[in-house]
Amino acid sequence: MTKNVKSSTTGFIAAVERIGNRLPDPVFIFVWLTGILMVVSALAALVGLQSLHPVTDEPVKATSLLSGDNLRRLMTDMPVTFTHFHPLGYVLVVMLGAGVAERTGLLGTAMRAGVQNAPTFFLTPIVVAVGMIGNLAADAAYVVLIPLAGIIFAAAGRHPVAGIAAAFAGVSGGFSANLFPGQLDALLFGITEAGAEILDPAWQANIAGNWYLIMALFFIYLPVIWFVTDRYVEPRLGPWTGGAVAGSDDVETGPLTDAEKGGLWWAALAVLAVIALWVFLTIGPGTPLIDESARPEARMTPFYQSLVAGFFLLFLLSGWVYGAKTGSIKGHRDLVDKMAASMADMGYYLVLAFIAAHFVAMFVWSNLGLILAIDGAEFLRWTNLPGPLLLAGLLVLSGFINLFVGSASAKWALLAPILVPMLMLLNISPETATAAYRIGDSATNIITPLMVYFPLILIFCQRWDKDFGIGSLMAVMIPYSIWLMITGVIIIVAWVSFDFPLGPGAIVNYTIE
Repeated sequence: MTKNVKSSTTGFIAAVERIGNRLPDPVFIFVWLTGILMVVSALAALVGLQSLHPVTDEPVKATSLLSGDNLRRLMTDMPVTFTHFHPLGYVLVVMLGAGVAERTGLLGTAMRAGVQNAPTFFLTPIVVAVGMIGNLAADAAYVVLIPLAGIIFAAAGRHPVAGIAAAFAGVSGGFSANLFPGQLDALLFGITEAGAEILDPAWQANIAGNWYLIMALFFIYLPVIWFVTDRYVEPRLGPWTGGAVAGSDDVETGPLTDAEKGGLWWAALAVLAVIALWVFLTIGPGTPLIDESARPEARMTPFYQSLVAGFFLLFLLSGWVYGAKTGSIKGHRDLVDKMAASMADMGYYLVLAFIAAHFVAMFVWSNLGLILAIDGAEFLRWTNLPGPLLLAGLLVLSGFINLFVGSASAKWALLAPILVPMLMLLNISPETATAAYRIGDSATNIITPLMVYFPLILIFCQRWDKDFGIGSLMAVMIPYSIWLMITGVIIIVAWVSFDFPLGPGAIVNYTIE
């Protein structure tokens, strides 16, 4: 069903929708910002803007991006600037494997297996848990799990929109909660690394840098979303009497076939094989993934850096054996075709990465990022706000900006060059800054019409209720967003206050050396 839906023209939600729809594409946001940056850098250099570097005690002077040297650098280094953009390699490598796992049907089948035959009482937490784990699959989680949750709820005599809402809250509202790092970690930490290198060129990203935190979020968000669904959302929707068949024609809902069951077993064995290989490379002869000659705190660095390759192989091999078992991969050419198709889907990201790479690089060339970080850190130090409150503010800020700019990577590429080095100067690690950002960003994913899957979720709901509109969907999802935001603030404040490690080798504090 593709009915046009009119939403309210007044009120805060309508204002958010109107403002957001007037914003240009994120690519052109970066284009305009790059132009503004060039003009501002020229003016800053003209007035002699500078700050004192906290490590070297040497003046950091603003440099005009319109100078001959920087214009020449822009033109001659363009290929290097693009290809050396850290998120590019991380994301493309992981997606080469994840694309195979998605296109063979492995990820969709795994999610179906996770929610089918669930007891009615535990239906909500199972859907939410599978949703949070399923956000590793990105597109597949939205396209497979969310409509499937509506069908399963209806079959159980519960309101299907409540199932869709719970799954949407798990997949998107809990986008930063999981049992394992994934594509989002590779994407965000690549951008974090670019921001951290403004202050510390030797800093290297560890995509497991938020692993402990996202595992904790998984177990904390699960009861929160369960509570909101059963206590607020479903009672507000009322009892369901419409049956269990609407909208099920294009969603795979039947029991798993023998081939699918066998494929899942083989995929599980492939996952265990990859894990065993990494364990062997870590503790086996020669310990290739441990640098025995480094300082104790740096010995695991090769292991952390290898996780991108690890997730690539994990997704690739599990998807390959699943496809071979089910028949979706009949030979090596099918495997190559699926890898190529996953890269084709990354076309928009490549365009965005090209523009973002140059914006970040030019921000560094101008020295404005470092100057803003130094002066901003001095101001924040003067306010004497404790670190937990600063991070709570960052969390809320990222959630607010998310209402107007839907792309997590686009927002972080804008904020990281300023916030990461600024917080590093206040002894807050890049991993902690990334954690605060991602929690706030995911909390408001589910209430902004600018989120790319928001219209799709609306269509899923309209299959069950033809009068369900944008305002209806936002009203259903707002309680989740509020509770997730409040919970996120509490978690980040408590985590920082107790100085818990954020992941393997990732601590809350950062010390300038």
